[in-house]
Amino acid sequence: MRFTLVLSGFLYLSALAAAPMQPAKAGRFDLEVRSDFFAAFSGDMQRFERGMARCEEVLAADPNHAEAMVWHGSGVFFRAGQAFQKGDIQNGMALYQKGLAEMQRAVEIAPDNVGVRIPRGAVLLEATRQMPEPQARPLVQIGVSDFEHTLKLQESYFATLSDHAKGELLFGLADGWARLGDKQKAMQYFTRLTKDAAASGRASYAKAWLDGTPPASPGRCVGCH
Repeated sequence: MRFTLVLSGFLYLSALAAAPMQPAKAGRFDLEVRSDFFAAFSGDMQRFERGMARCEEVLAADPNHAEAMVWHGSGVFFRAGQAFQKGDIQNGMALYQKGLAEMQRAVEIAPDNVGVRIPRGAVLLEATRQMPEPQARPLVQIGVSDFEHTLKLQESYFATLSDHAKGELLFGLADGWARLGDKQKAMQYFTRLTKDAAASGRASYAKAWLDGTPPASPGRCVGCH
């Protein structure tokens, strides 16, 4: 099992979290920790550990704080990747299961919280890209379900989001369904992306996919972060 793209999962998560995925509200937990988590992408593990410590502090005060829990779970999942890369399979598997369980528990606590659904979905959709298909598929299914639910939650204000925000969500859905083998749903979302988020960084890939000439790699977000 390979986890070399767990970091890119954090990068993709940064694209989504940095964008206005929901109406502004006070006390958004992701604003407290996301920059520390994303610092791991450039190798700043001290800041990553600071973000994890903040999650643990919040969870110590409120064990059911769903947003802190999902971020912490994604961090544990990332640590699993580090363990696998070092050849520590036993510890890696324990961290892998723990990270997934924490993220699942967060969704059970707050199933209608975009700030919970998006982090889990984004990390799973990207971290699975280099996993063997049998291990990846159920996690891709979870990621797609998170994004589908997010789209429903955002229905009343989706049109007011930036093309960047809309494009990242629609791309995740289209690409996820394509990876699951449902070309019809993938086509629907890629088509919607070209119409509803024409100025997003994902539009060119969507058009190429619809033309039957997608790039070998979906690339990464080229937006605001």
